[in-house]
Amino acid sequence: MKQSRKKIMAGLLAAVLSCSFAFATEAATRNEIAQVTVNKKGSDFRYWNKDAASYQALTSYVRDVTNKKSANFIPPEDRVAVFDMDGTFVCETAPYYFEWMLYLERALYDKDYTPSQEMRDYAQVIEAGIRKKGQFPKGVDVGEARAQEAVFAGMTPGEYEAYVQRFMEKPVEGLTNLKWGEAFYLPMVEVIKYLQANDFSVYVVSGSDRPTVRILVSELLQISPGNVIGSDPKIIAAGQGDKDGQDYVYGKNDYLVRGELIEKNLKMNKVSSIAKEIGKQPVLAFGNSSGDTSMLNYAVYGNKYKSAAFFVLCDDTVRELGNLEKAEKCRKLAAENGWTSISMKDDFATIYGDGVTRTGK
Repeated sequence: MKQSRKKIMAGLLAAVLSCSFAFATEAATRNEIAQVTVNKKGSDFRYWNKDAASYQALTSYVRDVTNKKSANFIPPEDRVAVFDMDGTFVCETAPYYFEWMLYLERALYDKDYTPSQEMRDYAQVIEAGIRKKGQFPKGVDVGEARAQEAVFAGMTPGEYEAYVQRFMEKPVEGLTNLKWGEAFYLPMVEVIKYLQANDFSVYVVSGSDRPTVRILVSELLQISPGNVIGSDPKIIAAGQGDKDGQDYVYGKNDYLVRGELIEKNLKMNKVSSIAKEIGKQPVLAFGNSSGDTSMLNYAVYGNKYKSAAFFVLCDDTVRELGNLEKAEKCRKLAAENGWTSISMKDDFATIYGDGVTRTGK
């Protein structure tokens, strides 16, 4: 009888473990991503190669600065960590940033929307560059790409959220078994959860549209909407028209709608936004491109606390749409600035789940 009970218990335990780890073999759903946890000690990371130098550097840093006996102890109220989004913990290669693929969907393929010919022509230039070369076309300034916001002007926040939610159900291009709303790097989700467990205030500081980022990550990763910084569209009253906000009073029958782009939150603008909206110098920063240089350097230079910066390299050409030439340039950039490189190829045990691979296209 005792032996039978042991067999039953062993079977139940195996079933639980099987369920717990099942989604690592395919793309994690948003519900499964939301359930990712890491304890305060960091003893239950599942998606990292734990002998990786980047993993060791991160966990050693956190243990040190959260140890009250350490000379490097940082009070919880000053434990500020900032993350870029696209390419840092969300896919940006399939074939490009989420918000730009959303823009192309609206400008070129939405049967319920008719853009002006000028807007359509601009979108076609963008699409040609992205789909043929996987990069923003030369001669077009991403910082001044106001057409991206213009195609959504007039939408209420609720209408826009519904539109983004529908797009999140679409499959990414170039990778199998993966939707846009699921395209999160599981190891980096663990980093966010680990920092939250250790009383770090985690902020997303992105060049993408702020409302879009909130829809993608706030509820999923338990990051307050107030901890999301991004590029802002104007938010105006429906009856406001071209009037300045100082000359208009919100009325009984008013409601909010989206307007044009105010400013693109890129490069040095990220640092300015952090100073204005957080009011504290971060002690940890995570990025993946030269556009994050200012933000990462802001975290590590002139900081009164022990600080660190980490740089994600998209160098995996099997489980991701990696670019080895770009990754090598990023590796050198990290070395020049004293940041710790994170190799997706070498440091991540999985990226989206082992069932996600290149389509071969």
